[in-house]
Amino acid sequence: MKRELKDSYDLNELRAIVSELRAPDGCPWDRVQDYDSLKITLRDEAQEVLDAVDKRDMENLKEELGDLMLQVIFYADLAAQDGLFTLDDVMTGLGRKLIRRHPHVFGDAKAETPEEALALWREVKRREREEGYR
Repeated sequence: MKRELKDSYDLNELRAIVSELRAPDGCPWDRVQDYDSLKITLRDEAQEVLDAVDKRDMENLKEELGDLMLQVIFYADLAAQDGLFTLDDVMTGLGRKLIRRHPHVFGDAKAETPEEALALWREVKRREREEGYR
């Protein structure tokens, strides 16, 4: 499928692009990647994000965050093809976790300082592990 460059893309378009790259008539390199082969790329992209932050290079950080996001979308595409989970499942899990772990924002708990908020986060996380959340 021929694609023209656009001025902007949303998450659904990026997901479609990755799916096209991994399709039978897509990119040969992308098609053969698996969970293990992507680990090196994931680690490298995460390190490049950290390097950009350390240098306060915001233009590079923007690009590197995109590269890191590609890794998330790519792994989710692999998992969806294997019938394990989808990118929507990843985002739903994240949204639920953020709400559970911020009861001082989305519930009745109180946290007035960053330290109190972190302590609350850790306590909620500890309880989640005891209850079998991941």
